Amino acid sequence: MKVMILAAGRGERMRPLTDHTPKPLLQVGGKSLIGWHLEQLAKAGFRDVVINHAHLGEQIEKVLGDGSQFGLSIRYSPEPSSALETAGGIAQALPLLGDEQFLVINGDIFCDWDRSQARTIAAGNESDLAHLILVPNPPHHPHGDFALEAGRCFAATVTNPSALLTFSGIGIYSPELFVGITRGQPAKLAPLLIETMARRRVAGSLHLGKWTDIGTPQRLAILNTELSGLR
Repeated sequence: MKVMILAAGRGERMRPLTDHTPKPLLQVGGKSLIGWHLEQLAKAGFRDVVINHAHLGEQIEKVLGDGSQFGLSIRYSPEPSSALETAGGIAQALPLLGDEQFLVINGDIFCDWDRSQARTIAAGNESDLAHLILVPNPPHHPHGDFALEAGRCFAATVTNPSALLTFSGIGIYSPELFVGITRGQPAKLAPLLIETMARRRVAGSLHLGKWTDIGTPQRLAILNTELSGLR
């Protein structure tokens, strides 16, 4: 099973930290954000990783190389400076991801979700086009994104808003989900998922462990303090 790490975002809310350093290379707990992901993936037995990049992407390739330092094989999907958005970035990388279901992880989160579960999920959801990992709503996102009922994900428009959970930025996807997207064209993921939810082809599960969306320098500093205390 292949993995894609989304690392093409500009990180505007993280400025000035991201003016000269791509967001995935920012340090937390003595390692880069993306380094944490790569170590966890290798520990879970994954080997083939695709990373997209745009802003200062050459730095990512220089630091990570071919992935051998992590026991991985890394291939890159460069994007233009004008972002392709999440779904557009995944569609652009499809030739590198193959024909089987694949795992996608946002590069700007920290999460202790067991990556090895992705294989089990993929094996048990052959008819679904997506399986989303959801988390309880954090203070900065109190209204959530999607509902989870009996293992299925639903959009906010068809459920009680108080029942909504937050999308973690981790998902298992079938290539079929992205066949309608023209490669090289921007496309957002949320509308695509909502349309697919209406066809009841999006499953999900709840993660109650550690999860942080590192969207501001303040959140990065808090996480850094937490992780540094564990060393």
